[in-house]
Amino acid sequence: MKIKILLFICFLIVFTETVSAQKKNIPFNNHKIHYEGRIAFNDSTACINWSGSSISLNFRGTEISAILKDADTSNYYNVILDGKVISKIQLDTIKKNYLLASGLSKGKHKIQLFKRTEWGKGQTFFYGFETLENSRILSKSKPKKRKIEFYGDSITCGYGNEDSSGKDSKTGHFENNYLTYDAITARHFDAQFSCIAQSGIGIMVSWFPTTMPDIYDLTNPHDKNTKWDFENYTPDIVVINLFQNDSWIVNQSKNTEFINKFGNQKPNEDFIIKSYQNFVKSIREKYPNTSIICALGSMDATKEGSKWPDYIKKAVANLQDKKIYTHLFKYKNTPGHPKINEHQDMADSLIAFIDKNIKW
Repeated sequence: MKIKILLFICFLIVFTETVSAQKKNIPFNNHKIHYEGRIAFNDSTACINWSGSSISLNFRGTEISAILKDADTSNYYNVILDGKVISKIQLDTIKKNYLLASGLSKGKHKIQLFKRTEWGKGQTFFYGFETLENSRILSKSKPKKRKIEFYGDSITCGYGNEDSSGKDSKTGHFENNYLTYDAITARHFDAQFSCIAQSGIGIMVSWFPTTMPDIYDLTNPHDKNTKWDFENYTPDIVVINLFQNDSWIVNQSKNTEFINKFGNQKPNEDFIIKSYQNFVKSIREKYPNTSIICALGSMDATKEGSKWPDYIKKAVANLQDKKIYTHLFKYKNTPGHPKINEHQDMADSLIAFIDKNIKW
């Protein structure tokens, strides 16, 4: 009799452990998952490309995971629990389950995956979240009323902003879009955030064949056929921070991209100004009522004596649009790309400018 009782107790323990370990899958297309940024979808996954894109879920439970696969191994994501960054994960090219948080209290929680790295590091495929069977999936948070969108280069991506070695590393490990001036500004205003940026890119010419006018309207920058529907997201404010790369390449007549774009003739002031105007016009056509801030800096395109701030000022003046502004970030006067403290300085500057000039 004692043996039977013991066996029954062992069975109950095993059964209880098995039940408690059962998982609940929340597929990528569950309507309670909140996406922020320009996201591509297909029949089986959400495809994440752009810096600062994020995926969020509200739930009651003690554990949550995400099922992910990456096209490369250079992408990193911040794991944000209840508004606090708790870890970062590096993705693999193998589809697998990543434990994001465990041992949580039984109350309400919000988990968020935030893409630290830019689209050049490869595309991420998100299949869904996974929780324990006894967890409860909650409705989305109320949508943020404000919306902001950024178009930029390595500065806006956050290239090397966590590299304190002085080497300005290009690896994804040191790139953190969450701590860029653009993401900080969006959080300050509690605004939805969209970031269309790529290191090395310009308006007229880049360090590679693609320019911002080539990709600004794409959902997936790897595929020219994936045109973004701009009606899906209409920002209150657009910030354009471009021309840093142009300012270098136009002086390098032997550069391959200089030759491809300009032949053997450096572009004159009129060409530069019109190129900038045309890009801003493209944004204005997509967003007729949006406030547009034409920014520049904080690298050497804004140092004393640079002509590039004047090019932007002239372009904005020519457009004769009261809702298009110019804002120049102070030249940081340090080596390499802006670090975290310099991004904070940029954010402070931009926030003050918006507070002073734009009601939204």
